[in-house]
Amino acid sequence: MGIKNYSKYICFDRDGTINKEVEYLSRPEDVELYPEVIPALKKLNDAGYGIIIVTNQSGIGRGYYTEDDMHAVNNKITQLLSEQGIDVEKFYFCPHISNDGCRCRKPMSGMLDDAAAEFGFEMGKIIVVGDKICDVELGQNVGGRGILLRTGHGYKVDLNSEVVKPDYVCEDLLEAVDWILNSK
Repeated sequence: MGIKNYSKYICFDRDGTINKEVEYLSRPEDVELYPEVIPALKKLNDAGYGIIIVTNQSGIGRGYYTEDDMHAVNNKITQLLSEQGIDVEKFYFCPHISNDGCRCRKPMSGMLDDAAAEFGFEMGKIIVVGDKICDVELGQNVGGRGILLRTGHGYKVDLNSEVVKPDYVCEDLLEAVDWILNSK
């Protein structure tokens, strides 16, 4: 991971978006990227977009795994992407459970606030891509946009019963990236 001073950034959820959903993922050997992730993220980097990952990790707060375990998983993801020439700027994580009332658990904006302060992007221009409504809501809460993927938990989301409506719904990450690159 290295800061390359991109002028624009896209924020992604981790589990169910970048890597296949594994309940309370804590072991690097269990990391499996979706097949479309490499070409999708490569397109973004090549188009001048920095990649930031924002992830709720309540397994830490629940005592299921440690922060070191989570960093080992993040390092494995970074390694797999780096081997393909893809640069991830940074992982931001929330270790809390929903009852903790923290500022960082999605859809609260704490992780994006920190990322915007560090990387200097305008919150209203950010797009958050993920497989849960809380990802969509995070993007919209800061004046940006939210894309829902039908990967991970996304296939279970009943859009008719949700109050928050995604700006776009995609089958996978490659479709989302194509939408991002083709919409201004």
